[in-house]
Order: sequence, then C-alpha cells, then structure tokens
Amino acid sequence: MAAATPPSAPGGFPAAPVPPELVGRLRDQLVTVADEVEEEVRRQVPEYAQPEGALQRRLRTGVVEGLTFFVDHIADPSDQRAAIAETHYELGWKTAAAGRSLEAFQSALRVGGLRAWHLMGRTAEDLGLDSALVSALGELAFRTLHEAAEAAAAGYGEARLRDSGELEPRRRRLLLGLLLGEQPAPPQVVQEVAHSARWAVPEQVAVVVFATGPTDAEDPPPTPVGTLTDLDAHPPRLLLPDPDGCRRFDDRALAVALGGRPAVLGPTVPLAQAAQSLRWARRALDLVERGVLPGQGLLRCADHLPALLLRGDEPLLAHLATRALAPLEAVPEAHRDRLRETLLAWLLGGSNVPDTAARLRVHPQTVRYRLRQLDQLFGDALHTPDTRLALMLALQAESTD
Repeated sequence: MAAATPPSAPGGFPAAPVPPELVGRLRDQLVTVADEVEEEVRRQVPEYAQPEGALQRRLRTGVVEGLTFFVDHIADPSDQRAAIAETHYELGWKTAAAGRSLEAFQSALRVGGLRAWHLMGRTAEDLGLDSALVSALGELAFRTLHEAAEAAAAGYGEARLRDSGELEPRRRRLLLGLLLGEQPAPPQVVQEVAHSARWAVPEQVAVVVFATGPTDAEDPPPTPVGTLTDLDAHPPRLLLPDPDGCRRFDDRALAVALGGRPAVLGPTVPLAQAAQSLRWARRALDLVERGVLPGQGLLRCADHLPALLLRGDEPLLAHLATRALAPLEAVPEAHRDRLRETLLAWLLGGSNVPDTAARLRVHPQTVRYRLRQLDQLFGDALHTPDTRLALMLALQAESTD
C-alpha cells in the first residue's frame, strides 16, 4: 500500500552562519556518532534492545540517514526541511504498518536526537566556536527534532486511519514473533506490543502446530478466540493463553478448531519460555509425520515426554542402542527379536518373571529359559543399574520405530 503524500514542511527560519570546518568535522564523525546514537537508543528504548535482526538493521539505517539529514540541515537549513518531513512521515507510516508503537519510535527519535546533539555540540565547542553560534545550532537541532516527530506522528496517524482493519492482526503477528523468537523479548516490550494488539498477557502458554495439506490455503482452520496465530509459518502454529485453565482449549474444542488436521499441543510453559513449547511441539509433529507417534487428532506432548526425550538426539540414541544391544548380535536374527521383546518386558516388569510372562502371553518357564540366555550374553552387566537403564532406553526406542 502506498503512503499518502505528507503535508508540506513549514517555512524556514534564519540560520546562523556555520563555519565550513564544523560541517566537515561533523561529516567525518558521522559513523562514530551513529554508533554511539544507536547504542544509546538500544539501551534506553526496550523495543529496540533486541539482538541483531531486521529491526536493528532498520534502526541503523534510520540513524545514519537521520544524522546525514541533520548535518545537511546545519549546512543549509532551508534546503533540507521538506526532505526531513517527508522522510519521517514515511517512517511513521511504516511504523504503523509494521504494527509497532508510535511511542517507541518517538522515544528512539528523542533519545537519538539528544545524544547526537550532545556529541555534535561538543565538536562545536572543541572548534572554539562562539557560544551564540552554538546556541543557534542547538535551537536549530531541537526545532528539527520537533518537526521530525510531528511528521512521523502524522504518517503514523494516517496509516492507522487507512488500515485500521489490518493493524491489530499485524500487531498480533508481531507479538507472536516476539514470543517465539530464539531470544526472549524483554517483558516491557511484550507488554507494550500486547497492549497495542488488545491481547491480555497470560502467565502461561502452550503452542499448537499442525500439519499442512493441499487445501490449507483455500480452507484455513478457524482461529480460537484469544489465540495468536501464524498460518503462514512452517508449520502453522497457534499460541494458546493459559491453556490448562480454559475450557475452550480442551481437546474437543481444539480438534474442531483445527478442522481435523493432525496437530500437536506443546507443553504448557511460562510465557517467557513459549519458544520451548514450540520447539517441543515441532519435534513431536516430526515424529507424528514419521509414524513414530500416533497421528490421529490432537497429540499432547505432555503424554509423550519419554519419546520426545529419547528422540532429542537421534544419532546419540542410535549409538547408545548399538553399544547397549551389541551382545545380542551373537544370536541368530530369528531368535534375536524374541530375546529383545523378553528383555524389555522383563525390565518394564521390574524383573518379575510372572509379570513378564503375562505381558508376553507365554509360560513363565519360557521366560526363565530366555533369561538364562540373556545372562549368558550380558553377564553380570545385565544386573547393574547403568546397563539396565541403557537397555531400557534402547529397547523402548526400538519399540516405537
């Protein structure tokens, strides 16, 4: 959507004569000043305090562009005012379109402008410029900052008027991105964006991911009330607020909302750990799609935590299984499976022969015969806690393949 044409910049005001050496010095220092201004903005404005990313690249570009305008404005105030107004009007428009708050943008503008003036004013004093000239430059700087803020507010306001129906969903997508990012967003940023998106911040959340299909683009699932949704992500996901305390998020309601698609509900976690719930849910969905976990309806990670733990590092699991089950390689393959089955049942049954026989539906004497064979293969190691744990993990993993 193209932004509307910003209002014309107001008329100019008399500029103090500026020595060329000051403008030259300021241009030489522009990159160094930009570094310090960017650092100050990230330190004081929480929304810009995220690690490297698209927002930080835009911040850097904006700082360098703003400082360049500022220096050009000092050199010729009347020539740059319209460009400054147009640029900041567009920045205000883009801030609204991205679902970000005007307050954070204007805070960054104010903090950056003050820091830039402090550094540039010090340069003017180092050159021994007259105090009246320094004062005039300060007035020019703050008038410029004020006009830039007014232009940004005008662009932001018009974007909201033209796009009010899309702004809240965009803010919700922004919020979901903050919550599910690799680095947790500062709580103050989450609160601010959630407020602008009209989303009540919960204490706990869980993430649902679901399989895509050929009809998804034409028939997207309905969005449960109160969720944050990103249907364009891979895999598509929903973030549920307080899932354990809300009946609208029970299995039946979610199954209806997901339109019968295979889906996985990640564990319930504190809000700051939402990315963990997503990570576990994605791992479980991968196991569902591979047939390791059941794929009918909604699968809850909480019901399959041992399988998720076992499959957390599959190469390591395979290595463990190879080492733990190596003695069975001495047995003919036809008999090997029966010994594996007996060994797992015996371990799960607490080394109880009758219980093992009941699990396998064989005679206890058959179990005792097989156990004697296992004793010959594994020796005393079969009765040590570490070996028994390794065997149980390896055999359990094999039983889900």
